[in-house]
Amino acid sequence: MSNDAATTAPPATVDGQEPAPPVHGLGASLPPADTRAKTEGTFPYAADLWAEGLLWAALLRSPHPHARILSIDTSAAEEMPGVRAVITHEDIPGDGAYGRRIADRPVFASDIVRHHGEAIAAVAADHPDTARLAAAAIAVEYEVLDPVTDPEKAFEAEPLHPDGNLIRHIPLRYGDAEATGEVIVDGLYRIGRQDPAPIGAEAGLAVPRPDGGVELYCASTDPHTDRDLAAACFGLEPERVKVVVTGVPGATGDREDPGFQLPLGLLALKTGCPVKLTATREESFLGHAHRHPTLLRYRHHADAEGRLVKVEAQLLLDAGAYADASSESLAAAVAFACGPYVVPHAVIEGWAVRTNNPPSGHVRGEGAMQVCAAYEAQMDKLAAKLGVDPTEIRLRNVLATGDILPTGQTVTCPAPVAELLQAVRDFPLPSLPKDTPENDWLLPGGPEGAGEPGAVRRGVGYALGMVHMLGAEGTDEVSTATVKVQDGRATVICAAVETGSGFTTLARQIVQETLGIDEVHVASVDTDQPPAGPAAHGRHTWVSGGAVERAAKMVRTQLLQPLAHKFGMSTELLQITDGKITSYDGVLSTTVTEAMDGKELWATAQCRPHPTEPLDESGQGDAFVGLAFCAIRAVVDVDIELGSVRVVEMAVAQDVGRVLNPAQLATRIEAGITQGVGAALTENLRTARGLIRHPDLTGYALPTSLDAPDIRIVKLIEERDVVAPFGAKPASAAPVVTSPAAVASAVRAATGRPINRLPIRPQTAVAAPHA
Repeated sequence: MSNDAATTAPPATVDGQEPAPPVHGLGASLPPADTRAKTEGTFPYAADLWAEGLLWAALLRSPHPHARILSIDTSAAEEMPGVRAVITHEDIPGDGAYGRRIADRPVFASDIVRHHGEAIAAVAADHPDTARLAAAAIAVEYEVLDPVTDPEKAFEAEPLHPDGNLIRHIPLRYGDAEATGEVIVDGLYRIGRQDPAPIGAEAGLAVPRPDGGVELYCASTDPHTDRDLAAACFGLEPERVKVVVTGVPGATGDREDPGFQLPLGLLALKTGCPVKLTATREESFLGHAHRHPTLLRYRHHADAEGRLVKVEAQLLLDAGAYADASSESLAAAVAFACGPYVVPHAVIEGWAVRTNNPPSGHVRGEGAMQVCAAYEAQMDKLAAKLGVDPTEIRLRNVLATGDILPTGQTVTCPAPVAELLQAVRDFPLPSLPKDTPENDWLLPGGPEGAGEPGAVRRGVGYALGMVHMLGAEGTDEVSTATVKVQDGRATVICAAVETGSGFTTLARQIVQETLGIDEVHVASVDTDQPPAGPAAHGRHTWVSGGAVERAAKMVRTQLLQPLAHKFGMSTELLQITDGKITSYDGVLSTTVTEAMDGKELWATAQCRPHPTEPLDESGQGDAFVGLAFCAIRAVVDVDIELGSVRVVEMAVAQDVGRVLNPAQLATRIEAGITQGVGAALTENLRTARGLIRHPDLTGYALPTSLDAPDIRIVKLIEERDVVAPFGAKPASAAPVVTSPAAVASAVRAATGRPINRLPIRPQTAVAAPHA
């Protein structure tokens, strides 16, 4: 969740005794309302939906990463018994292109295939096997073209798209471009393609409406945007398309690719029947967006004491075939290319380009994770060249509140970066494992592995990371919420999708805190409600949580005003605690239920943070609402003969603004670190000339519980951001960004190798001769 989640620090004591933790309201470890449904298997996932007269859908996808479509023959599929409809690009009444940011991606390829797995046609049939067989029976004649898979060659290659191959270029200039330092270190880094690997199948159900419209039931994380692009694709007014959000198993990016939803709606409109699609894991790998593979070239200049003078960097993001979130990812990468350090001068060049590789898009920490791995490697190199401790070189350069980013934006939010680093540095190191048979599982490679204890080296590494909160570069962040109270029960209506971030729990806590009502229900989400925006960058903790708080406070005023008027006092002199309303002097004491007297109270409110601005032609501008920081110390054991790595412990310190739900905060941090460990060691969606190799969870290695390290939350700094509701900051993105760099730093320390590629391959973790 963005930040509704946990601290290991003890609560403040009174007379030497710790107070009991709150059982409801902000600061309580309130469990999620859907916990029981998920554990009992009754949670309403999209894959479980059913409707009378249901048809099943299947998609035909391109086996080539780049090809010209010469002909499409659907006759064999249409003649199969049980097939009700076959559609291609010719059946799309709208403009045929979609995209959450830039509408450059066709629902079905019409003339050119631009990536492996691109959709060509869709089938609706009375049985899922029939639909799949019919899709396979569609005959497509291709002229196979040479794919452009090297992003560096995209600049000179023939245009892969009518919009060209260059999506965005940001040339950031800050300070004196000619400045130099006494000490210079260079580096070339590559970051692999991480898949969001969403839990549960990507699925959806489309149901035609009597008015000629359609309803889409899916695990959307941005339902209003999905509705609008679907309406444009279907050639309908937005009010004739409704998106109903089903249970979302969890999301670390855009949970549902609209490419799964749009064919469903088209098939439902054509057949007049409900149509369902449940994607296989292979289809998910082929269709949805991944983290941008990135090539990074760096040069750091420093003085003789190790203080940074200038950072030069070239950042190249591989967007795959279509733009998606590449512009936003590039902005984050360029803005944070120097890290949470004071840099007087910076020359950063950033590009995002189209290729025939799999599509890239929004994955948690996009842009910031890639550059963090590179600039932290540079700080390690600088420390080694100067013979300075890696933590000391960082402490000499860290940002603080009031410093200026290379974008020219002043850091106005709390930025306790030095305190975070000192906390993880001073935390006791884990003990070394004993060389006994029962501890064989502690060796890199696990039990029965080929490693020998004598070949294992321990390494300790550090990393500092930063992320931005909310949207950036002028994004209009706004959310609307309604709070209703009747018969001692409150209902929250807000289109903020619960993606595992804990928003629904936070909404309940806000209402409990404000109105003193224990029973709070959060309504399910659909597009009949006002928009709340996408679930990303801690938005719903800040923007949607802020809207819920404002609406709850308006209801509170409605509740208290009659009592205040009756007793001749202001509402500020009344308080609500544990369902009771009392006055400051004890004259008034009643319950919330009695004060309601059977009435229904409700209020609707909006929350809109202060505006930002796009980066200008020199990469300058106040592009971010706020920032969050994280420090991680990684301890790893490396078999220097085999190159196998075991992450022993990750110690994390983070500025969270305010702890809203301790248990969920801890969960979010732990989940973020585990995702980062996957990016560091195992997760890389490999391709060969644009073809995805092994698009399944056997070939794509996610970290398991046995791979997860001990995670120690050393310190959570609660310096509230005064412009944020509750003062809270996002919690899960910062450890995702920081942990891969920390693991690489630790492997670097253990082996003496540069470690300039993520994920770390065994051959690069074999110790250097001098190590």
